[in-house]
This record gives sequence, C-alpha cells and structure tokens, in this order.
Amino acid sequence: MVLEKVKFILSEQLEVEEDTITAQTDIQDDLGADSLDIVDMVMSLEDEFEIELPDEDIESLRTVGALVSYIEARI
Repeated sequence: MVLEKVKFILSEQLEVEEDTITAQTDIQDDLGADSLDIVDMVMSLEDEFEIELPDEDIESLRTVGALVSYIEARI
C-alpha cells in the first residue's frame, strides 16, 4: 500500500507514468527529480503519511524502494 501511494505521488509530481516506477527506480537519475522536486515530494509524503522526513535522511534515500522502506518503518 505504501509503495502504491509513493508511486502515485511521484507520478503526479514528476509527470511520469505510474507503471514505469518500481522499487528499484532511482528518484533522481531515472525520474529526473531535481532539488525542488525533492522538496515538493517530501512535503507531499509528509502530508500523506503524517510523518516527518528530515533532510539528512532524504539525501540517503535514492530509490523508491529505500523511500518506501523508510516510510514503512515510521508509520
């Protein structure tokens, strides 16, 4: 369920097809997210899952799967 919500948020914000996003997808390299996209993504994820994502943690979460695992551990 977390993966599906994350995929939906990323596809909406980055204007990519949701079905092209997998757990192995690199958020910056594969989806082309820049620093502003990352800030928007973090805000959306924080709202959706009612958690805080510190900047220092976000920097280490390069793939969708890593992001999903991080969120799942905090909800």
